Amino acid sequence: MADYLVIVESPAKAKTIGKYLGKKYTVKASMGHVRDLPKSQLGVDVEHHFEPHYITIRGKGDVIKSLRDAGKKAKKIFLAADPDREGEAIAWHLQNILDIPEDTPCRVVFHEITKDAIKAAFQEPRKLNKDLIHAQQTRRILDRLVGYRLSPLLWRKVKKGLSAGRVQSVAVRLIVDREREIRAFQPEEYWTVDANLTVGRQKFIARFYGYGNEKTVLQNEAEVKKLLEHVKDLPLVVSRIKKTDRKRNPSAPFITSSLQQEAARKLGFRAYRTMAIAQQLYEGLDVGDEGTVGLITYMRTDSTRVAESAQNEAAHWIEQRYRKDYVPSERRQYTSKGVTQDAHEAIRPTSVLRDPESLKPYLSKEQWKLYKLIWERFVASQMASAQLETTSVDLLAGEAVFRATGSVVRFPGFMALYTEGQDDVSEDEMKMLPALKENQSFDKPDYVPEQHFTQPPPRYSESSLVKAMEELGIGRPSTYAPTMDTILKRGYVVLENKRFVPTELGEIVVDLLMKNFQQLIDVDFTAQLESELDLVEEGKAEWVNLLENFYKEFEKELSEAEASLEHVQIQDEVSDVQCDKCGRMMVYKTGRYGKFLACPGFPECRNTKALVKEVGVNCPKCGKPLVERRGKKKVFYGCTGYPDCDYVLWNKPTGQDCPVCGYPMIEKTSKGKTWITCSNESAHPSVEIVGSVPK
Repeated sequence: MADYLVIVESPAKAKTIGKYLGKKYTVKASMGHVRDLPKSQLGVDVEHHFEPHYITIRGKGDVIKSLRDAGKKAKKIFLAADPDREGEAIAWHLQNILDIPEDTPCRVVFHEITKDAIKAAFQEPRKLNKDLIHAQQTRRILDRLVGYRLSPLLWRKVKKGLSAGRVQSVAVRLIVDREREIRAFQPEEYWTVDANLTVGRQKFIARFYGYGNEKTVLQNEAEVKKLLEHVKDLPLVVSRIKKTDRKRNPSAPFITSSLQQEAARKLGFRAYRTMAIAQQLYEGLDVGDEGTVGLITYMRTDSTRVAESAQNEAAHWIEQRYRKDYVPSERRQYTSKGVTQDAHEAIRPTSVLRDPESLKPYLSKEQWKLYKLIWERFVASQMASAQLETTSVDLLAGEAVFRATGSVVRFPGFMALYTEGQDDVSEDEMKMLPALKENQSFDKPDYVPEQHFTQPPPRYSESSLVKAMEELGIGRPSTYAPTMDTILKRGYVVLENKRFVPTELGEIVVDLLMKNFQQLIDVDFTAQLESELDLVEEGKAEWVNLLENFYKEFEKELSEAEASLEHVQIQDEVSDVQCDKCGRMMVYKTGRYGKFLACPGFPECRNTKALVKEVGVNCPKCGKPLVERRGKKKVFYGCTGYPDCDYVLWNKPTGQDCPVCGYPMIEKTSKGKTWITCSNESAHPSVEIVGSVPK
């Protein structure tokens, strides 16, 4: 029998760690938490300092028995859960279940699962950190008080099965507020006038800037006509050429929020999916001769700090792969934004020497894509700045000024490897201008006026919602993904074209909370509560006092709402579609993936139908209309002749037919660019792209 027992959360992590520790150690998995508050009752004694009542989680009896049996035979037990509040709480519950004395140095913490990190961690076990435990417990109790006291009120007053949460409610409010901004938005007209110019074979565009030194916005067609009359028959003359050198610095290595945002932008991953894959990379995967090894550092972090050893390894790789001038003169460290816990390093590869291509045979497609993103972001963060030359040219026609800009990369630096999705330079910005000289003249320019309207603020995507929550201080790295998943499951919001749209139910609940629970739904209050939880973790605030201060006001608002709130009726919108099972007129319902049709006779009649929308294109196989359908993961376009005809498109049809074969033309998107091509391109790969679509 092994001398030591090590307990981690997952079997994958146990396998990786066991390889490094040797035969004297038995490594077992607790499969996450083993104790929690009961589901059937509040589980918090509000009258006695908010004492929590923990019970064994259903189904964990055999796991606990196995751990106890192994613990009795071991000389010492080590608790090696993840290095955060949640991991500390798991270790604390295990300590209680296994009767490990409170002052025993049994806690082992590491931020990457590599041989050196594991061995170093076991050389310095520590006692459990009570402040970390109190911070996690306080968050758990806060969420339980809100969920179990407020949710029944929503059941009684609005609809059975609803829930309210401390963080999720504020997230829904952000989405509702944005939707109302969009509805209230009044578009304003404006025009642009471009001059299409040519030097030799090179074409470029100069856009109207203003009159003299004053920038002018063309607000209507009358002003455009006045401008065109002003420049009529006048040559366009180069009056000023200005060249400026500028530096572009790399982005910091990933933290949890930036990883979720970039994975959404570049890979199309939902936040929940990103974190699940990152967990696999952290816990360890079999990579051939090395066996099972952890590939990235801990993925729940708000710090951009990087170990000196990792920086040195990256610098050596960069010099070998590129040149010495691609390595900055000083190692790069980045300052984290806002208030951070700074408990862990940034998310980075455990070794830069494991480049993505070398690991490709051993990882799944999703694992490889995310690892490549993390690896490239980190290596680029340790590279030299890019050097760009930007040219700005003013051209005069009378008093009217037209301006053309372009940039040239003089030294790519980090851009040779990676650029952040939101910062990628547009094609127009990076276009080179032809060689121009002052007083150079262009006769009879081709002026192209175009009408535009200002646009409302965009709906939140997962990426932009995470960014907003981070900037406002709502939640913490570990909460972003589950918060978004919860508000979708509850039907408060739906995803349409990868953007959050509030449902009628979501708006009703937000209005109810804003009227009766202003503190709970207030963004600043929620952020302040997160800061107070951080103070508890740092040992600078008393957790019971935090709960007492919160609950005093919350209980008062609950009592007032119970007495004053009337029952809210949510009427289902009736469709013109008749139920083919019972004859009733079907109604519109909203589920996790958007609207659908349901029979109002539920539960006697459980008939449902998907909502379909014709796209103006006929099936090339049978001639019946194609309709938009929504699958579990994405929208697709299928034939209404299904199941007799199984024709399907996974890209949006444009309404045009291919000039070569007659199949529908489709929009395709890759790396931020969208173009039009034939849906049957595999049959004639030489067909040319016939146009482009604005993003």
